[in-house]
Order: sequence, then structure tokens, then C-alpha cells
Amino acid sequence: MNFMITPQYIQSLLNDLESDRVERTQSITNMDKFGEAICSFANDLPDHRKPGYLIIGADDKGKIVPIKITDDLLKNVSSIRTEGNIQPQPSMTVEKIELEDGAVVVVEVQPAHFPPVRYKGKICVRIGPRRGVANEDDERKLYEKRKSHVLTFDATPCLDSKLEDLDISLFKQIYLPKAYPEDVLENDKRDVRLQLHSLGFYDLQFDCPTYAGILMFGKNVERRLPGAYVQYVRFGGESRGADIASDYKFAGNLMTILNQLDTFVSTTIAKKRPVPISALREENLYDYPAWAIRELLMNAVCHRDYEGNGPIQFYQYDDRIEILNPGGLYGKANAKNFPWVNDYRNGVIAEAMKVIGFVNRFSRGVQRVQEELKANGNEEADFNLELQTAFLVKVKVSQKAIVSKDVQKDVQKDVQKEIAQLSELARAILRLIETNPSMTQIEISNYLNTNTKSIYREFKTLKEKGIVERIGGRKNGFWNIKFPMSKKE
Repeated sequence: MNFMITPQYIQSLLNDLESDRVERTQSITNMDKFGEAICSFANDLPDHRKPGYLIIGADDKGKIVPIKITDDLLKNVSSIRTEGNIQPQPSMTVEKIELEDGAVVVVEVQPAHFPPVRYKGKICVRIGPRRGVANEDDERKLYEKRKSHVLTFDATPCLDSKLEDLDISLFKQIYLPKAYPEDVLENDKRDVRLQLHSLGFYDLQFDCPTYAGILMFGKNVERRLPGAYVQYVRFGGESRGADIASDYKFAGNLMTILNQLDTFVSTTIAKKRPVPISALREENLYDYPAWAIRELLMNAVCHRDYEGNGPIQFYQYDDRIEILNPGGLYGKANAKNFPWVNDYRNGVIAEAMKVIGFVNRFSRGVQRVQEELKANGNEEADFNLELQTAFLVKVKVSQKAIVSKDVQKDVQKDVQKEIAQLSELARAILRLIETNPSMTQIEISNYLNTNTKSIYREFKTLKEKGIVERIGGRKNGFWNIKFPMSKKE
């Protein structure tokens, strides 16, 4: 049931006593206090099934306290929903309401369909007019409320599994310290089944892990979810008909896969490479920005349909990258409102990925991807939203990199002309250091039976033309030929 926020209704809440549906505050800067209040209303422990109200600009007795209500204040309060500290995201509205004695900010929070809701790892609840942290009984009641609603696939029990199928050390040593504040963990003496259950990874009724538990911590994930991996293929051309240059299967639980993908994108896909833009100057360029490709991959892992047997396809061609994941747009998201509206096919997985740091921005991930691509010289990502059972995104290689390759060819031609015009001694030096780059100038002089002054003079010319450079010192260094000699030479 939804109530319309009117000045009359808000005034009636102020005239009444503070209760488990209303909290008043004079502060306009305590965002943690606001977040805990919003979290507690979303949990709706008394099961009123009615919205809760945080009223900013009133004291405990309901008297209006003058505050400066600015656009920044309204934006800051609204951003509590999407900044990632509250999981799952609550349904809420923020409005400025003019009353007879002054204006207040009103936050209306709807009861969550899938409690418990956490703020910075804590389950906040209202107990009469007081706000506190849920105990075990409170938490059990909230999970019973969750079960009264339709579960997403990742939250359903994996009936043929057992606790021993999970890597408990991974859960306790890596995940729990990220999910809960240190002081909460110190006082948490519960059995590991209850700890897993409290985060959506275990079903107590059937005494088995949920599919989310298997995906996050499973020892053998593909035994129960055959398609739960990422298939990378590097094609040596611009189509699937080209030869396969390399391939790799990112498999295992998500705690493993996500870290592997993160490293792979940074070191292989977005690897920095020096590109010559003239005979004397180079520029470091990237075919793809690391953050953008990483974000697209994380979205694929988070939103894919795990009930199917197909993997996420991460295919790289000479001119583009394609990421195809099973499962089209889900829930409230459709081709008309994408990417401004999102929904979660895998709510528990989405929350877990936020906890371990692989999902950071819920409201503008795709927009930031486009910004990163543009800054790197790529075209915007092309999302194919017409596939009914899959989601495809294409990212073309940076235009800066394409142009630079053409420039490199021209520079190479120019340098080869320069090499052809070199003296026979200079060409002999180049041939020698191509196979023996660690030789010193004195050693080269002795090997070619030429006086050192002539060798020094030729090296000076080669360095001025940008053909060679010395890397490191005289004893442990080596010669780097920036533009190798032609086959003819």
C-alpha cells in the first residue's frame, strides 16, 4: 500500500509520537544515520507492510527546526540508495515538503520484498521508536519474509549439494571480513551454516547451499552448473572463420574467476604498448581501456542466466571485442529504458560482487563505460538488445591505435630509407647488435677491427636518427634497435 506524501500527512506524523515507522532528525550531514534509518524501514521487522518515514528538519518532539534545504542535500540523501552501502537497494523517494512552520526533507521508504537489507554489513531494524541491529531471531523473521516472495534462481537451494561442497576457508577468511565490520565479526559465534544463510548462500530448511553459495564458493561448480565459466578466444582475424591465436577457460567459483578476469584484462587486453609516431618519438596507447572492458565482463557475470549450459563468450578479434552472455534483459529493464533502468536476475550474486569489490556503481556503470571508451579513442559500445535469450555487446578497437599502426608503417618506411643511406660500417654495427645487443662499443670496435672513434661516430648518428638506444648502464645494459633492419639488409 502506498501513501501520497502530502503536507497534511507529514504534519500528522510529526504531531504523533515517534514510532517504528517514523524517525525525526535535526542533522543534515549524518549520512550514516540516514542510511541506517532507511535500512531499518526497508526491513519492516514489525511487518506493517507500510512505508517508513525519515523526516529531516524536526526534533524528537515533532517541532520544526529551521534547516537549509539545498539541491545538494536532496541529491546526497537520494544517493544513499545507489552508492552501494545498502544491499539490496531499497525503494524510496526523497521530497522537500513545505509545512506551516517551515520546510522539511521527507524520505519515504517502502518495505523490501527480499529482506534482510543491510547497511554497511549491518541489518538495521526498528524496535518501537528505537533503531538497533537485528539479533538472530530478528534475522530469522526477516528471512521468513523473504521466502514468502518468489526467489531468484541464485537464491534457491541446490538440493543435491551439501556443506562440504563449499570452500569454507574461502568464505571465512576472504569473504566474511569484507561483508561485516570487524566488531560485528568478533561477536559472531554462529555456526557457519547460519553465517552462510544470513548472506543468502545456504538454505536452512533443506540443509544445503543455495546456487549462489555454489557459484561463489563451490569446489566443483560445473558439476551442478555446467555453463558457469567464461570462454576466452583470441581470433587471428576479424571473423570466427579466422585461425585461433589463443584461448583460455576461466573456470571455478566466482571468487576465483573474478580475480582472474581482473588480472587478465589489465595485463593482456589493456596492455600498454609503445607506438612510434615519428622516427624520434613514441606514445603509449591502449587498444581498449581496462576499466570499461572489466565492467562489461563483470556485468555479464552478474546478470547472466545460470540455468542454461552455455558459457559467457569473451571473444577478441583484430578489430573488436565481443562479450555474449546467456540471458537477455531481465525484469524491469527493457530495450526502451536500457541503460537507465536496471534489474537483478541474480540478486544474491550482485550483492556478493559488491561486497568483494567487483561492482562499484549501480546507477551509471554503462554510462561510465561509454565515457572511458570515448576518452581512449574507441567508439561507444554497441549493445544488441534484440536477442531474446542472450545479451551481446561489441567494442571496437581504439581509432587512435588504428591510426598509429598506419603511422608506424610510414615511419618504418622512412627509417628503412635512412638505414639504406647509412655507411657500410653503421649497417655492420646494426647487424652485429641485432644478435649481440649486450656488446659494448669497445667490444664492437675490437670485433669489427675498427678504431673506437669511428664506432663512436656511427653510434652517435644511429642514436640521433632514433634507430638505436642504450638501455641500462655500460656493464649490464644492452642496445635496443627501435626499428629493425629490413630482410634485405
